[in-house]
Amino acid sequence: MIRTFLFDMGNVLTRFSHDRMCDQIGTLCGMSGDKMRKLLIDTGLQWEFERGHITEETFRDRLSGLVERSLDRNELRRASSDIFDPILEMRPILDALKRRGHRLVLLSNTTVSHYEWIREKFTFLEPFDHCVVSFEAGAMKPDPPIYQAALQAIHCEPREAFYTDDIPEYVAKGREYGFQAETFTTPESLLRQLADRGIVI
Repeated sequence: MIRTFLFDMGNVLTRFSHDRMCDQIGTLCGMSGDKMRKLLIDTGLQWEFERGHITEETFRDRLSGLVERSLDRNELRRASSDIFDPILEMRPILDALKRRGHRLVLLSNTTVSHYEWIREKFTFLEPFDHCVVSFEAGAMKPDPPIYQAALQAIHCEPREAFYTDDIPEYVAKGREYGFQAETFTTPESLLRQLADRGIVI
């Protein structure tokens, strides 16, 4: 019996684009998106931020140093975070699971600025009972600490939890921790995966 559902956020609950992020921050800094990708992604600065190893202020200060200009916090947050488009078909699924009494847990690699932006702009996280996010866990999927944090959040045996994520590597790691886990492709495929387990929505 499934008691708890774990959902990834990016490309499961909302579409997002690192390319769009790099383009928008690049525009703010007066450089190309490709150049910004090298500064953010290739250097690992973005991943330090997602792991919570640096604060939003430190992220801004380090990026300001790299681009040799002072960056406004709110402008940088908007350029960095205005990259999300909720997958609207997912909200009815979340609400149906919630009505059935299931526990919902978010399991996501994300930064504090992205997370707070989403909380402010959208409602799709409202049904969740708990959010396990990389910047609080100090680790990103597929590293063990974030899955260990998820184990504490599910409030059931691992075999009683179902986890869906669009990254097969992360799904495979979830199975290692005992979760029932499937790769997410579309809301329709998720509904079939649930129906196979006796949960018809």
